[in-house]
Amino acid sequence: MSLPAGVRPATILAQADGTIDEATGGLVPSLQPSTTFLRDPDNHYRRGFDYGRDANPVVREVEAVVAALEGGRAALAFASGMAAATAVLRSLPPGSHLLAPKVMYWGLRKWLREAAARGLVAVDFVALDDLDAVRAALRPGTTKLLWAETPANPTWVVADLSALAELARAAGAILAVDNTVPTPLLTRPLELGADLVVHSATKYLNGHSDLLAGLVVGPGEGELWERLRTLRHDEGAILGAFEAWLLLRGMRTLEVRLQRQCGSAMHLAAALERHPRIERVLYPGLPTHRGHTLAARQMRGGFGGMLSILVRGGAEAAIATAARVDLWKRATSLGGVESLIEHRASIEGPDSPAPPGLLRLSVGLEDPSDLLADLERALDRAR
Repeated sequence: MSLPAGVRPATILAQADGTIDEATGGLVPSLQPSTTFLRDPDNHYRRGFDYGRDANPVVREVEAVVAALEGGRAALAFASGMAAATAVLRSLPPGSHLLAPKVMYWGLRKWLREAAARGLVAVDFVALDDLDAVRAALRPGTTKLLWAETPANPTWVVADLSALAELARAAGAILAVDNTVPTPLLTRPLELGADLVVHSATKYLNGHSDLLAGLVVGPGEGELWERLRTLRHDEGAILGAFEAWLLLRGMRTLEVRLQRQCGSAMHLAAALERHPRIERVLYPGLPTHRGHTLAARQMRGGFGGMLSILVRGGAEAAIATAARVDLWKRATSLGGVESLIEHRASIEGPDSPAPPGLLRLSVGLEDPSDLLADLERALDRAR
């Protein structure tokens, strides 16, 4: 069962794309934990399932919902965001040249550097908000992929996806976009010219900090897509049935969660910008942010639930501030219902693009006034 054509994202999410348990009429999708499925007497699998490393009913439901949200033809669910991202990169021909952002999720940046050192890929890191630099770094006929992330973690640099898509296409490359932070409710990269969209569904899509999951959304056909599908099968990187069931449940509230988180982040950013202990607030929703105009054009419905603050006094003052919060939780990850704070430079290491005084904030569902008061107390006590 599916929803009528043209329904909006909030409806797709709330009704899990119209999924009904056909056996019972249950409005909540059933969880089928089986890893193997019955073969027909003539040796076929007409029900569409043979082995859990290829597909599971609830995994397919998750894929259908995310593909519909992104406007893609198909999606592939993976065991984590990193599994999804690295599957895209490893599906390229060996030694392929690719471009990646100077500011991006540090775990994938680390993977790329190590992969380049082993000769698996050739990678150049470039400032994606500088289109001239991107144009100069592309190698027409040689560059196979341009990887983008916007707003980019943890300084929230904003990249022009339509312009990047044009540059990639002209060079014979594809554009893959990590859409984890904005989610398809704020940005739909495929509509802006991207070829693939990648999610760490661990974050906002699930929203409850209780599972690992990743997705790739794209055309559902073609040589690259088939390599992705084959790689997931051969390496067993598919999402588990229980995790898929939890993810489907979490996504039903994505729209209301993200709406609240965007509003709270905007409230915090505006207030913290005036705090004497803060040198700068990095949030695309602020008119003072370098990428604000582009973000306002490219994002719809909000600027996300992530922001960073630069604390006066550098790393020592920032770490001292994080040590003194009560409501904010000192933990990694983002996009959950609880608000998180983290000193990124000490997590990412000496090559981190994060300034020493930067604290990354993932805004949850708490009252924003309480979150602001907690931060202000911590900033004052850290003097």
